[in-house]
Amino acid sequence: MTSIIDFLNTIFWGYVLIYGLIAVGIYFTIRLRFQQVLHFGEMIRSITAAPASDRQGISPFQALCTSLASRVGTGNIAGVAVALVLGGPGAIFWMWVVAFVGMATAYAESTLAQLYKVRDADDTRGVYRGGPAFYIANGLGLPWVGALFSVCLILSFGLVFNAVQANSIADAMVGAFGIPKIVTGLFLAALTAVVIFGGIRQIAVVAEYVVPFMAGIYLLVAIIVVLMNLSEVPAMLWHILSNAFGLAEAAGGVTGGIAAAMLNGVKRGLFSNEAGMGSAPNIAAAATPNPHHPSSQGFVQAFGVFIDTILICTCTALMILLSGVYVPGGELTGTQLTQSAMADHIGGIGPWFVAVAIFFFAFTSIIGNYAYSEMALSFLGLGNRTGQMVLRVAVLVMVVWGALQAVATVFDLADASMGLMATINLIAILALSGTVVALTRNYFAQRDAGIQPKFHVAEHPEIAKGVDPEIWR
Repeated sequence: MTSIIDFLNTIFWGYVLIYGLIAVGIYFTIRLRFQQVLHFGEMIRSITAAPASDRQGISPFQALCTSLASRVGTGNIAGVAVALVLGGPGAIFWMWVVAFVGMATAYAESTLAQLYKVRDADDTRGVYRGGPAFYIANGLGLPWVGALFSVCLILSFGLVFNAVQANSIADAMVGAFGIPKIVTGLFLAALTAVVIFGGIRQIAVVAEYVVPFMAGIYLLVAIIVVLMNLSEVPAMLWHILSNAFGLAEAAGGVTGGIAAAMLNGVKRGLFSNEAGMGSAPNIAAAATPNPHHPSSQGFVQAFGVFIDTILICTCTALMILLSGVYVPGGELTGTQLTQSAMADHIGGIGPWFVAVAIFFFAFTSIIGNYAYSEMALSFLGLGNRTGQMVLRVAVLVMVVWGALQAVATVFDLADASMGLMATINLIAILALSGTVVALTRNYFAQRDAGIQPKFHVAEHPEIAKGVDPEIWR
């Protein structure tokens, strides 16, 4: 069994996804005419628009915060440090590249999730359901593939990755405060239960308040650190660019030069922002967009990639690079490197601050991942109260278990299942790329005409198959 899992991970993460995710991002960037640059303002407009009168779904801002809850996790603190140690400063440039093309991919998958969303079978919950499983089943007519995707998502994001996040929190609490892992695990499970037993809407409300707070504080500290070292920042940015293209000698201790920088930057970038993975579209579908057009929520989720990687990951990288503790290829890596860098900048409170940041980042990842899993459970026809109860209890058990130990084989299985779901999602959005382009052109044709964009599916019979006419009338 272990050899099969290792083989699948080699195929998925060594070949298919590293190249596939970037290739798909480039494809959509070109087909959508570099809209992540030329129409950046549309992302801000879609997020800040007043809530729609249809309260069946959550607001666009709540959807953004919930997706960021999952995206912004330990990868933004520990993952960036790993990329720097293994790939040198040039790895950060390749994280930027991944985020740039990933914004187009995130737009495409979340636009499709909006188009093919459905109303919850239980109207009392007042939410929409959707995501890759739904657009695979309704848009491509392959419900069995959608079911396979859903099982992979529940296994990886809902269960095992939540154990990984809990493990990161427990390690940080031990290192910073000496709190036993079992205490952290039980406290985290109790806190998680309070949120997830309230369902998607409760998760969205919590994320709406916690995510801006945690990201804002983290960015504020990073800005202070940058201002303290402002004279060194231009040279550091050049250091990143020169190492990315081999214009400077390979960073000491880093083997592989440009290849190492590219590989590690791409990997960490993909793990951090999740663009193309098929995770964020699950919550994107739950939103009521304003304007009432599928593309609107696509812009919102594209902005989520920008926040995650271009802003938060870059802040972590600069704090590490501007410190006196960073050694390319050194033994100090992950969370410990970020904590040491912070201590170098702001003193003994630094490791505590990083531990608290990891707690909030990882905790919100747990509740965000659960929200995705609930969508997948709904697609499988198990989204009744009994099914949700079983899923919630399983998530809490995995949180406690993950805080106590790490079993490599289980985590490798999660990587394999996530690799499969991401591969399925990439094929699906490519197959439906014509629909994405048609929706985008329709959106901007209305903008250019000075009209508030609205989508009426009856006016587009070529893409009407599988779309709920009651939602998009």
